[in-house]
Amino acid sequence: MFRSALSVIFFCLLIAVCSYGQQLNVMSFNIRYSTASDSLNAWSYRKEKAASQVLFHQVHILGVQEALYEQMTDLKTLLKKYDYAGVGRDDGKTKGEFSGIFYDTSVLKLLKSSTFWLSLTPDVPGSKSWDAAITRIVTWGQFKERKSGKIFFVFNTHFDHIGKQARKESALLLKQKIKVIAGNIPTIITGDFNSKPFDEPIVVLTEKSDAERLTDSKEISETNHYGPTGTFNGFKSKEIDAYPIDYIFLKGKWKVFQHATLSQTWEGRFSSDHFPVFVRISLN
Repeated sequence: MFRSALSVIFFCLLIAVCSYGQQLNVMSFNIRYSTASDSLNAWSYRKEKAASQVLFHQVHILGVQEALYEQMTDLKTLLKKYDYAGVGRDDGKTKGEFSGIFYDTSVLKLLKSSTFWLSLTPDVPGSKSWDAAITRIVTWGQFKERKSGKIFFVFNTHFDHIGKQARKESALLLKQKIKVIAGNIPTIITGDFNSKPFDEPIVVLTEKSDAERLTDSKEISETNHYGPTGTFNGFKSKEIDAYPIDYIFLKGKWKVFQHATLSQTWEGRFSSDHFPVFVRISLN
C-alpha cells in the first residue's frame, strides 16, 4: 500500500512537471541601424556588446529590429549556436531592415516561418499604406521545444515611427494575422511598437474586451519588473523618459517568472539606443 501511494505521488509529480514546457529566455532588441555617422556608437563598436547581452542572459528567442543584412550576418557569426528567420523589408530578401527572429538551435527547432508587410497588401514585398513613413514588416516563426515537444509561435515587428493611423492599423492587422496564422497555439510577440502604454496601438493590442487581445508580459510577471521602465535612451546617459516603446506580449497560457529592461553600459556606452527587453517564461 505504501509503495502504491509513492507510485501515485510520483505519477502526479510527473504530470505536473510535464504540464509545463522548459523555461525560455526571450529578448526584444532594437539594435539600431549600422550608421557610420553614429561615431563611437556605430555598430562596429557595439556588435560584440549586443551579442554579449544575448549570450550572458542565455536568450533562446531574440526578436531584433533595425537590423540590416550585414548586422544579421554579424550576429549570426557572434551567436554561434543560433540561426535566424527573416527577410529584408524592401525586397523580401536582403534589402532594408529585418525584423528577424534569432533562436537557440540547441533548444528550439524552427518548423516554418514567413514575413508579411504592414499594409493593405501584406503579401506584397516593399508595400506600405495609410500614413506610414516607410515600409514595415512582421516576421513570424513556428517553433518546437526539442525536449518537451511543445509548439508555439513568435511574431516580431517594428511599427512606423511617424504614422499614427499606420500604427493603429498595424496593431489591428497584427492581431488578425496572429489569429489566422497561430490560431489557439501559444504565441510570443516581440517588437518596437513606437507607442507608449496609453497610446492607441497598445490599447488596441491589449483591449480586455477582445478575445484576441495580447498581454503585456510585464503585467503578469511573478516578480517585480527589474531595470528602467523606459526603453529608449537615444545614446544619452539614461532612458529618455519613463515609458516603454519596446514590449514582449504574450497570447495563450504562459507563465512569466521575470521581466526586465537591461541597461548595462561599457565605459558609459550602451549596446544600442534602445534597451533590450527580457522575460523568462514557460508554457503551461
